[in-house]
Amino acid sequence: MIIKERSIPLRLLILQALLRRLPLSHEKYQQVLEEVGRRSAGYQGEKALDYYYRLLPQQKYMIFHDLNLPDGDYNCQIDTFLLTPEFGLIIDVKNMAGKLTFDTDNEQFIQNNNEKEKGYDYPIAQAERHKKYIQELLRAHHFPPVPIVYLVVISNSYASYIVTGKNSYKVKPRICKADVMLNRIEYVEKTFTEPVLTKKDLRKLGRLLLKMNTPPTIQILKKYGIQKTDLLTGVHCPFCKHLHLIRKKQQWYCTSCDSYSKDAHIQALMDYFLLVDLKITNMEFRRFVRLGSIHIAGRLLLSANLDYTGKNKTRVYFMKNFPTQISIRE
Repeated sequence: MIIKERSIPLRLLILQALLRRLPLSHEKYQQVLEEVGRRSAGYQGEKALDYYYRLLPQQKYMIFHDLNLPDGDYNCQIDTFLLTPEFGLIIDVKNMAGKLTFDTDNEQFIQNNNEKEKGYDYPIAQAERHKKYIQELLRAHHFPPVPIVYLVVISNSYASYIVTGKNSYKVKPRICKADVMLNRIEYVEKTFTEPVLTKKDLRKLGRLLLKMNTPPTIQILKKYGIQKTDLLTGVHCPFCKHLHLIRKKQQWYCTSCDSYSKDAHIQALMDYFLLVDLKITNMEFRRFVRLGSIHIAGRLLLSANLDYTGKNKTRVYFMKNFPTQISIRE
């Protein structure tokens, strides 16, 4: 059963919002642009595995896509986590072209594509960190010590890979192409056959993972050394992307392409929730979209289908169903 649906990963949404809100002249703009390209390719690779996930026994597996779990000043991002009574399986997806080398001696991951060689973070080390994170999470919340394992899955069917070094025999079983993934999962099933988690444990752990899942905004801004004051404010034109729009005839008006929009502020609200905070007040909204009228701001916020608490000046608005998830019944 899919507990957390696949949607555009939060990290990618945040990076895309960051691109919209960074000046082209910002020193980190090009780096963010390159990461958006990599993350977009990764997302396509993750979607390519959905066919195989559908073939898993739905009553046995709890499936969580794109988990973002807080880890102090950092973030534990897991592409897909499969949970059963017998084990937990972390899936790390690589959608990369060319020849991929897993160098176990030097703990390096190298891509050779079109005669260009480039190094990346070692996926095995990352997967081991994620494994330890989940194990510590289980201990901290007093769950039984269910075995946690991982797979690095290469989703690009045209890519090839090799595993080198004296520890290659340990690493090879942890890496596979997408069409072999179900075989590897079947091997894990045969390895761990004794149930460790009860149905109650599974429901409780599922709710905990959903509750802990939060946007990694702070970590991304820290990674690039970007301050929230660096972000551009205003409303983008949905047609020509001009920034910023003005209010005219009870709509948003673009002086660049002479167009009108009733709901251009919705994207600005999303950018705020992704980059600044998960809640917003009338005053904060006015500052972010460069709007003078408190009454117009109030009407726009109410029409945006947001949840809210409080009244008048103390009212605070929240985005509904963010991030996407389904409830787990008692």
